[in-house]
This record gives sequence, structure tokens and C-alpha cells, in this order.
Amino acid sequence: MIIKDHITQISNVLVIGCGGAGLRAAIEIKKNGLNVCILGKRPKTDSHTVLAAGGINAALGNLDKEDSWEQHFIDTYLEGYGIGDPLKIEIMAKESPSLVKEIDKWGADFAKLKNGELDQRFFGAHKYRRTCYSGDFTGLSILKTLLKKSDQLRIPIYDNQYVTELLIKDNTCFGAMSFNISSSERTVHLADAVILCTGGHTRLWKKSSSRKNENTGDGYYLSLKAGCKLIDMEMVQFHPSGMVLPEEIEGTLVTEAVRGEGGKLINNRGERFMKNYDPQRMELSTRDKVAIANYTEIIEGRGTTNGAVFLDISHKSKEFIIEKLPNIYRQFIETQMLDISKSPMEVAPTAHYSMGGILVNPEDLSTSVEGLYAAGEVAGGLHGANRLGGNSLAEILIFGKRAGIATSKYSKKIDHQLRSNKTLEIAHANINKFIKNGDELIRPLQHELRLIMWKYCGVIKNKTLLLEGFSKVEKIKNKLDDIDIRIDKYNCQDLVLIFDLQSSLISAKATILSALQRNESRGAHQRSDFPSLDKSHKFNYLVSMDENSNLKISKSPLKELNKNLKIITLNAKKEEDIKDKLLE
Repeated sequence: MIIKDHITQISNVLVIGCGGAGLRAAIEIKKNGLNVCILGKRPKTDSHTVLAAGGINAALGNLDKEDSWEQHFIDTYLEGYGIGDPLKIEIMAKESPSLVKEIDKWGADFAKLKNGELDQRFFGAHKYRRTCYSGDFTGLSILKTLLKKSDQLRIPIYDNQYVTELLIKDNTCFGAMSFNISSSERTVHLADAVILCTGGHTRLWKKSSSRKNENTGDGYYLSLKAGCKLIDMEMVQFHPSGMVLPEEIEGTLVTEAVRGEGGKLINNRGERFMKNYDPQRMELSTRDKVAIANYTEIIEGRGTTNGAVFLDISHKSKEFIIEKLPNIYRQFIETQMLDISKSPMEVAPTAHYSMGGILVNPEDLSTSVEGLYAAGEVAGGLHGANRLGGNSLAEILIFGKRAGIATSKYSKKIDHQLRSNKTLEIAHANINKFIKNGDELIRPLQHELRLIMWKYCGVIKNKTLLLEGFSKVEKIKNKLDDIDIRIDKYNCQDLVLIFDLQSSLISAKATILSALQRNESRGAHQRSDFPSLDKSHKFNYLVSMDENSNLKISKSPLKELNKNLKIITLNAKKEEDIKDKLLE
């Protein structure tokens, strides 16, 4: 089937992704007097941002006066095991207080102290209480606030568009091709600049906190094809606590706020086992340490019959739980008829966050492709080898805003907008090639990929597993040309799924190749054949794509700490278990 018809839409800046980062970027662009358009493949009220439940970090010092942006930097940099971009971390630590106050004034309505200041709770591995929150639905409150602001500014949001291609000519991005998920109608979106805010790739794992048809690596694939590089793709965060039952929602997140409010982890012997892994911080240790602890207890036979450990908050009153954790309380009642004020939850590690992503300039979020920017989870550099809870919501506001400012400046300075009929023909051809009868069905292949990534590239990896996993991913990739894709004017879901699968396969390969190169254990990246951190690994791994769509791996030296940051980091009162993380 050959289709070349499309409609054309023109704006100064095109934002791909209608979650928090995309909305905050668009708001800033509109405030700069430019036309902006947002595309999303999920309903705008249900982007992945809603799953960031526990809170947002800002060194306000409302409860712990000693807190500061410097301490926020130290916690983030050290707990990222020294491979995060120091400048990006510094920007986040300095700017989060003003952005958190701003979104609260816009209507996020965070919890308040009696004096009217924002309340703050503990999150894992933060030295002080710096996580502001709205119960256990902080991401939802932020998303609703951003949507309301976008509506007030009359920003158009098209949340039924699937972007298949970035339009590139002479290493310059001038827009994107998309199709309508309901009707299959195609649109060419022409723009001076494009911002990718498409999220990560954690749906590739069998146990995942992501939902169906989200976080399939779309942005990674689009950016690689465009000529960008990816950084730290081996760094995938497994959250310690995902649900294990019922099977259809396996991996659904149980927010870190449960542990932040006093939840205890217990094995089948009744032992509070975190004392064996981090006796000082216990359940408030880093996510990588708690996830590894939970995983170890389960595989060594100290878990439940359902392959989990217990997370218990029942020592707190029901009133406390309903006030602080209303969604989690309801979640277990509705899915398991379990009252968490009376009985412990069963939890296990779940693929939760892509800490790697598109390589960007930390100040303006630009990529190596002119006119192309990236913000939010799809962009790498901030979290290093371990993300601290509460930093992701700060990230989307801070760097979404910065991307909005940068693209506004870029749009205002250019004299003309590129066009290329050849590029448009290629974009059409890359859709048309999939529309044909075949012998393979997509859903079983997606399920197979998720099983492969969980088994061969999971919480703890080794060379043998990774190589076998890579081979199995290649076998699925070889079936792409024989997949049965049928569309009509009422349904084109198969077309959505084939592009999801294509992106997932490339993202999976990038992750496995990066994991094979990092011959050490560092943060979320755990190798049983290289169980120790190697201080000689003073670099990040980069992934690029050649003209034949082959992936290439290269090394990049770690970014140096500037003199001021090095002094404050070296002088920090480091806990014993994180001293070795600083690469001097």
C-alpha cells in the first residue's frame, strides 16, 4: 500500500510528548510569544507523569534548616556514583526551589505546614527532608496544574498522534511526521525547532511500573535515526517495590513514599532485612541498594511464595495512612482487597526509570542535531548510575522550562525554515513499508521481548546472559518484515504497535550493548561477573547509529567537577558506604 497524502501543520516549536516536561516547555514557549504545538500518543490527562507519585525535591529547608542546594547536589552526584553531569545536577539543585514554589502557586497545592510553608518528607538517600508532596499523587497534581495553565494559554495539544519520523536535512531538524491513532491520517508538522519529551523505555521489561503502550523507547529511536547519541543506556533503575499480584498489573509501582513515611521491609522469616544491607539508612537507603536487597532476599529463598518480600506500614494508624498514602491504600483495596493498615503488602523490584538517554547540553538541552532538543526522562546526564526519588519531577519542570527558553531563542534568530520533499517521501515510505500482510503477530513478539529483557538484562546481569539476550533480540528484529499489519479508517492499532516494537528493539540493543561494555557493578548496573565498582571506569558510554542502522558504542570521559563543586563534595560528611563513589 503506497500512501503519500498528508495534511500540514506549522508552528514555531513542536513539542513531542504531553507529559510534564513537554507541557512545561510549551508554556515557556507560549509565554515568549511564539506558536507551539504539542503531540502525544497517550491521553493528555494520563501521561506517564501521573505515576511519579511520592514527591518533588527542593532544598527549601522548611523542616531541616541545614539543607541547601549544595547538599542536594552532593546527594545526587554521589548517589549517582560520580558519572552524572555535574553541571546538570548543579542546575537542578539550584533551580528546583523556585520551580517548586511556582508550580504550587499555579495550583499544585502541595501539603503545607502550620506556618504555611511547604511540608517536606524524607525520601531514600537524601540527607535531609526535602521532598514536597501532594499525598501520594504528586505527579498527577503537577500534571493537572500544567494542563490548566496550558489551557489558559490556549496551547494546542493533539494527544492522538503517533510520531514516526523526525524530519532532518543537512543535520537540521525541521519538524516531524505523525499519523492519527484513530484514523491513520498523516500530518507533516513543520517547525523551527523540535523538543523530544517522550519518556524512557522501561516497558521493555516484564515487570515494569510503566503501563501498556508507554515508555517503549520511541524518543531514543527517533533521536538515533536523526543523528544524536545516547548516554548511559545501561543505567536502568529497578524500583524496589512493585506489585506482584494480580498478574495483569505485575510491576505496578508502590511509591517510595511508603518507606518515606515509615514502611518496613520484612522477609519470610519476619526479619527486617535492610539491617544486613545498609544498617544506617535501612529502608531509606538508595533505590539501587534496596532493590538489590529485595532481589537477593527473593532469589535466596527468603521471599514469599509469590516471589516478593513484605512491605509493612500497618504499625501506623489508618488515619495516618489515608492522609499520607491515599492512592496506595485504595490501590491495594481495589486490586487485592488488602487493607494495608492491617496487613503487609507484597512487593518486588520493577523496571522503573531510564537514567540514560539522549546526550544533551545541560544548559539549553540542545542535541548534536541543529534545532532538536530533549528534556525529561528521554534525556540523559542527570541521574548517573542511580536516581534519587523526587528528582524526576524536579527534572521535568526545570529542564522543560529551559528547553522552552532555548527553542524560543533559536526560533527567533533563524531567517527561514527548511523544507525537503525528499525527506517527506522517506517518512511516508517508512510507514508504507509496514502496511502489508504477514505471518507474525505483534503482541506475542512484544511479550517475548519483555521476557527476554527481564531474564537476560534484569536486576543482576553477566556477559553470558547479555550475549544470549542480544541474540534473542536480533531474532525478533529479523521478524519485523513479516509482521501482519492491517489498517482501515477506523483502526490502525497495528501500525502503532509495529512502531513501538521497532523502537523497543533498538532501545533494547542499545541497553544490552552498553551493559556489555561496563565491566563493573555501579549503582543500578549490577554484573555478577564483575561484582565490584572499578575506579578506573572514569567515563560514560555513548551509543550512536550508522547509515546502515547499526549501533556503535564509544567512550566519553566523565565531566569534571568545577573547583567549587569539588571542594564542597570533598568536604561533605559522607556516609561510609558512599565514600568510594566519588571518583577523585
